[in-house]
Amino acid sequence: MKRQIFTAEHEAFRETVRTFLAKEVLPHYEQWEKDCIVSREAWLAAGRQGLLGLAVDEEYGGGGTADFRYGVVLAEEFTRAGAAGLAIGLHNDIIGPYLTGLATEEQKRRWLPGFCDGSLITAIAMTEPGAGSDLQGIATHAEDKGDHWLLNGSKTFISNGILADLVIVVARTTPEGGAHGLSLLVVERGTDGFERGRNLDKIGQKSQDTAELFFTDVRVPKENLLGELNGAFVHLMTNLAQERMAIAVAGIAAAEHLLEITTRYVKEREAFGRPLATKQHIRFEIAEMATECAVTRSFVDRCIVDHSNGELDAVHASMAKWWATELQKRTADRCLQLHGGYGYMSEYRVARAFTDGRIQTIYGGTTEIMKEIIGRSLLG
Repeated sequence: MKRQIFTAEHEAFRETVRTFLAKEVLPHYEQWEKDCIVSREAWLAAGRQGLLGLAVDEEYGGGGTADFRYGVVLAEEFTRAGAAGLAIGLHNDIIGPYLTGLATEEQKRRWLPGFCDGSLITAIAMTEPGAGSDLQGIATHAEDKGDHWLLNGSKTFISNGILADLVIVVARTTPEGGAHGLSLLVVERGTDGFERGRNLDKIGQKSQDTAELFFTDVRVPKENLLGELNGAFVHLMTNLAQERMAIAVAGIAAAEHLLEITTRYVKEREAFGRPLATKQHIRFEIAEMATECAVTRSFVDRCIVDHSNGELDAVHASMAKWWATELQKRTADRCLQLHGGYGYMSEYRVARAFTDGRIQTIYGGTTEIMKEIIGRSLLG
């Protein structure tokens, strides 16, 4: 089925992204995987190419378009290239809305130009050793000291944690407030008491730095409060739909690409003197995956259009995230199986896709959390 959600401008942008990947990312990617971190030069190159801050107003150096479909193009092309390490989607689609939607004019002028040119890499720090999806369990806290907040606590599994120059920290500012006693505080690189722990050793997405962060008596200026005091819960819930859509977009793109390379493989690979593609079981496997991808693609594309029009609700974003990422996980497993022993070799694309994609059903809210959100909407 021909997709109908993109214009000629989107497709021209797609070519720009492919050129960027071929020139600035893929030649260096194996080294980044070994180093477990990407080069800061790659971020600056992305800024020069206009890939950062697409939704940021032009006066701050951004692209000036709120059209989510440009972010979709980026996610699809980075997914097809297997280049999860350069976390532009996190920067643009997940963190960007907090800065464009909540920052004061002074904060925008201070942070957004660097956000767009790649000199200021961002992260958001919510997860803690004892608190993941349950915001009420957040223990990191900030005490009001008059002209500043005194921040103490720790975070873990923070993407871009090593490279980040600006970290949006979810902290408890009202002890008795539960989930509604949280605020967003922006901590900048070099602030006294802000330390980074290990670059965590993950089973996949090796080049995407993921870190522990520690805050010990960190003095956060009052002007670094982002959004409303004690308003973090509402701010987080407001932006989660786009975060989950970005993950869903990557999920279906990955499944489609795995199907594409596996279909090509079974046509070329022979067993018992004949191509694997001649075996009924193989044809049925490919047919099932192709059908599942086609159905999922239709739903995700509809959600993309709805989100671009400001009409997507949290429930349908959760459906898209759950379904697309679980499909990605199943497809990666089935495609690896169809590659046989070669699928277990790191040099084969399907092997890296298997490990890189496993996180998809976990971050942004686990599959179980997505089902809970959907179930509550239906049953109360």
